[in-house]
Amino acid sequence: MTPAELSRTVLHAVCRAVEDDALPGPVPERVAVERPRPGGRGDYATNVALRLAGPAGRPPREVAEILRTTLLRTAPGAGIAHVEITGPGFLNFTLAAGRRAGAHAGLLRTIRRAGARYGHGDALAGTTVALAATEEPRAALWTRTVVRLLRTQGADAAVVPGAAEALRPVPVAAGTTAEELYARLGPDAAHWALLRPAAHDRPYTGPEAARALLVQRESNGLFLVRYAYARTRATARAAAQLALTPADPGSEHNEHDRHNEHDEHAGPVEDPAVPLLALLGDHPAVLGAAARLRAPDRLARHLEHTADAFLRFQGARHPLPLGDEKPSAAHRSRLALAEATGTVLAGGLSLLGVDAPEHL
Repeated sequence: MTPAELSRTVLHAVCRAVEDDALPGPVPERVAVERPRPGGRGDYATNVALRLAGPAGRPPREVAEILRTTLLRTAPGAGIAHVEITGPGFLNFTLAAGRRAGAHAGLLRTIRRAGARYGHGDALAGTTVALAATEEPRAALWTRTVVRLLRTQGADAAVVPGAAEALRPVPVAAGTTAEELYARLGPDAAHWALLRPAAHDRPYTGPEAARALLVQRESNGLFLVRYAYARTRATARAAAQLALTPADPGSEHNEHDRHNEHDEHAGPVEDPAVPLLALLGDHPAVLGAAARLRAPDRLARHLEHTADAFLRFQGARHPLPLGDEKPSAAHRSRLALAEATGTVLAGGLSLLGVDAPEHL
């Protein structure tokens, strides 16, 4: 079960609860499903009960219990093993083992088919957005980037002189020009310096912060993301030399189906593929939120998390055979995950106007 399928299942349960008069309307157009936040449980979570509580005039946890009961009654074969309520009313879902493996395989197939357009959608189709033109360097880049993000969600977006909506992130220091920034940092570091901090934070254009963007170490978010992408490409090149092709994980290898392995000294250990798969699955929601909230910094942070998860995964589960090790289904599954990660990182960097290097 993919996040999209789970979203439709939960939305169907909301409709049934309203039809059965267990819950007053209205029914939302869509239900957002994402990875659980700190304090959550399971594979996915949704805040739909909190959204419906106000219009329904019920406490959020009561709404969550109504939806939980409806889900268990109406979707017994959907592949949901457990539904739990946490915090003020979050619904948390644990998928059945077989469905989890299917969700992971389906996710990688979806990314492979969509390529650079993975995460693009039509949530804002029919919406026209005009953003005001500006000469301030950070606001100008922020505006152009938000236009690209809005278009990924189907909006008709453009920069229009004199438009009513103007984006005003904290500006660069007075007297600083775009030309000076590009000359001092280069286009990739300049874009990261202006887009990675949140709109209410200062850009990374001061002398010390700017120098940090030019240092090749993993504490530098720009380097981390570009390095991780370069590693995915290096892995693909090495695999091609071995005539090893990527394959979706499936019944022949359930590595991505296990949430935990066991270490006799440390106890249960999470499979490092799991957090990486979760981040890849979150990518469409991140793009949608970055567009709606006019917040390209959300995409930049997501790319950092994805890159870090990939490097951890690669360190623990090498995608290629080592030494005398023979290629196996496990390597092909890991290679597919590396390929999907590269697709997401390259697509995200492109939206931020940052180059994704084949070599680094």
